[in-house]
Amino acid sequence: MALYDRLLALTPTTPIVALNRAIALAEIRGADAALLLVDELHLELADYHPFHATRAELLRRLGRPLEAVAAYETAISLTNNARERQFLAQRIAEL
Repeated sequence: MALYDRLLALTPTTPIVALNRAIALAEIRGADAALLLVDELHLELADYHPFHATRAELLRRLGRPLEAVAAYETAISLTNNARERQFLAQRIAEL
């Protein structure tokens, strides 16, 4: 976590670094704390499928399956990678 904090301090305008930091935060402080940070990145990362996949995973962890499915579906729509699409579809099926 400290490394992401340092990286973010060096490159404060990089939303992908902020997203990666939020993922680390989820492991330390929980999905609810991470989701607050992830949601702040929505405008900057709206077309970035890992943003939606991350958000979906956090929503799944928080027991919010309908919102998680919607986020997984958005992630699927934004990637052309067949393996990623398959993985995300499997996550939906698990819900």
